[in-house]
Amino acid sequence: MSIAENVAEVRQRIAAAARRVGRHPAEITLMAVSKTFPAQSIRETYDAGLRVFGENRVQEFSGKSAELADLKDAEWHMIGHLQSNKAVAAAELFASVDSFDSLKLAEKMNPAAERLGKKLRALIEINVGGESAKSGLAPDSVQLEELLIAARRLEHIEFLGLMTIPPFTEDAEQARPYFRKLRELRDHIAARNLSAIRMDTLSMGMSHDFEIAIEEGSTCVRVGTAIFGERIKR
Repeated sequence: MSIAENVAEVRQRIAAAARRVGRHPAEITLMAVSKTFPAQSIRETYDAGLRVFGENRVQEFSGKSAELADLKDAEWHMIGHLQSNKAVAAAELFASVDSFDSLKLAEKMNPAAERLGKKLRALIEINVGGESAKSGLAPDSVQLEELLIAARRLEHIEFLGLMTIPPFTEDAEQARPYFRKLRELRDHIAARNLSAIRMDTLSMGMSHDFEIAIEEGSTCVRVGTAIFGERIKR
């Protein structure tokens, strides 16, 4: 199947999952995870109607961005772990960083965004499974509380919600409790009415489990393999 056919199929699956739980498909953003794929593949996805793209590495996307500069309405998101020494470069390249996992990183990116005259959108990454090999903040951690409190003074970062990657299992249904946990955390934070945190966005669900994520409230699914095919090995 072509990329355009894959996009159409994924959209159909998103719509079916949304309707199963009484949601409208328009509530869910389909992000094409384009890491490791060349600019030409991204163009094909763009031509199929997608406008939101996720990249994992600053250096990799820096090499592709010039080739894609004419895609004026494309929206580039950093979804991988971001080291603070790449903060300035990331602020230049991306409209949103969806993987904030420390106050230190936020404090580095805020002045970088200010110098660029932009308001950087952001999601806080939550490690819902408590996996040591994954980045993200624990749902009940002091570090998360510090970041939530500090958000009001980080005037050039607009925190919009939460992101997670649950523990991988072959059975997508087993991811459901983790997605539910993120939604409940979002609702808890939203109930606190922290003025600097909107909490509109729940970024959760990938190629093998996005339908379960949608049933549990995801507003953005990050799909790579189901759109582009098997990932190119590096």
